[in-house]
Amino acid sequence: MTAIDLERAANASLAPRLASYLTEGTTVRSWLLTTDHKRIALLYFASITVFFFVGGAAAVGIRLELFTPRADFFSSDTYNRLFTMHGVVMVWFFLVPSIPATLGNFLLPLMIGAHEVAFPKLNLVSWYLYIGGGLFTVLCLFLGGVDTGWTFYTPFSTMFSNSYVLLAALGVFVVGFSSIATGVNFIATVHLMRAEGMTWMRLPLFVWAMYATSLVMALATPVLAMALLLIIAERGLGIPIFDPTVGGDPLLFQHLFWFYSHPAVYIMILPAMGVVSEIIACEARRRIFGYQAMVYAMLVIAVLGFLVWGHHMFVSGQSPLASMIFSFLSFVIAVPSAIKVFNWTGTLYRGQIRFSAPMLYALGFVGLFTLGGLTGLMLAAVPVDVHVSDTYFVVAHFHYIMVGGAVSAFFGGLHFWWPKITGRMYSEVFARFAAVALFFGFNFTFFPQFIVGYLGMPRRYHEYVPEFQVWNVMSSTGAVTLAIAYLMPLVYLGWSLLYGERASANPHDATGLEWSTASPPPAHNFLTPPRVDAEPYAYHDDAKAPGYENKAEHPQRAGA
Repeated sequence: MTAIDLERAANASLAPRLASYLTEGTTVRSWLLTTDHKRIALLYFASITVFFFVGGAAAVGIRLELFTPRADFFSSDTYNRLFTMHGVVMVWFFLVPSIPATLGNFLLPLMIGAHEVAFPKLNLVSWYLYIGGGLFTVLCLFLGGVDTGWTFYTPFSTMFSNSYVLLAALGVFVVGFSSIATGVNFIATVHLMRAEGMTWMRLPLFVWAMYATSLVMALATPVLAMALLLIIAERGLGIPIFDPTVGGDPLLFQHLFWFYSHPAVYIMILPAMGVVSEIIACEARRRIFGYQAMVYAMLVIAVLGFLVWGHHMFVSGQSPLASMIFSFLSFVIAVPSAIKVFNWTGTLYRGQIRFSAPMLYALGFVGLFTLGGLTGLMLAAVPVDVHVSDTYFVVAHFHYIMVGGAVSAFFGGLHFWWPKITGRMYSEVFARFAAVALFFGFNFTFFPQFIVGYLGMPRRYHEYVPEFQVWNVMSSTGAVTLAIAYLMPLVYLGWSLLYGERASANPHDATGLEWSTASPPPAHNFLTPPRVDAEPYAYHDDAKAPGYENKAEHPQRAGA
């Protein structure tokens, strides 16, 4: 890239801010009927934030109740409804759409040099489906909630529960179509709308992560929809499907549910891996170590994710042979995940590391994801899984992956691309404090649950024996720190919208097409069609050690 090209890219920030996507129509109608992928991303941002705090409020109630061994605030029935709504809201209305529908929607077209997603109207429809499913779920909450647990296990959900199962299942059923629409849209966008020169092996890893995630969303979510439809058919229409007294099979639902829900883990974690890859490469000023291995690892994870659902059913009565096979496959899928951790470590080696807020979130992700993954290997071993099944050990493992991992990456990505999204800079001091608080608060909240779970405390009980109280007090106290870490970004990011310093086109001095356009971008992303003429992540020449004094020319740029 020539000096003239560098100057042109730097001057992209001087493009008229009045022409940015934020100012292309300011009425409510212009937002609710927009087909701009960037605006739809912001609609998702606002929506998932609301659901995050709804689910978080339920978590606060859970931790308050568990502060003492006896029931102080809620009856057993109310407590059942509390943890069910926490799970339903957090999994399907926050974690699943958190990165794909927000950062994915905003960044994927920018990263591949497209002016829009392949199907802009379908993109808007997906948001309305999400809101529609959310309204059913909120209505269920106001009417009294649901008490089956977020997994809707039969026959309890179909024959015995006296709560609003149909309404909750309908909400999740509808929001599933939002995921399918988003996945299909992203697949078509990556296939059909890449910029000139953007070959498959020049795609940023975040784009690869979104592509792999979209395949899982498009292929796995219909199975969840069918399973929930069968619950609705049996409970609402009396069609015997899971009732064993008339030849039904209640375990059939578990197979269908986990055939979706274990791949759904990777719907949540693969995008996080893509975000972390972008941040680590930029903040270490290093090329990604083993780029192709990282790509293939993500694709292998997406495929193998469909083959390990049975490890959720070791105590369900499945055959020992089936348990042995699923156990083996669960160990196998750990290999590509370990490759990613190894390659992130290799990328950091000899890097000129900047401990910015996004980097702290990314490093927190690596630590929490690694611990969650190691405990996942323990759960893949049948004897250990039988011992800790339905205990707080499983709760801790799940949260280390989904919350510690996915949420850390979400916040890291939000901070990393915040200047691009809003055109404003935030307080780096407060952001670093929030990142550190999240890491320590999370560990203080959930690590004691590994111990108390291994000691035998079952999950989903609002009373417990007194010898477990010290661990629960530690967990509930850590949740206070975690809550502060979650609330802080709401304050300083909101402040930055009004008073933050104006962001340049590329405040991180990063590679990638999204950094070659203005901050915030114009309505159609690029003033001129972009062109890609080299490999991604060229932060240093292969023959030179990385350093700030030898910054690489950016290989991905807007064309003349």
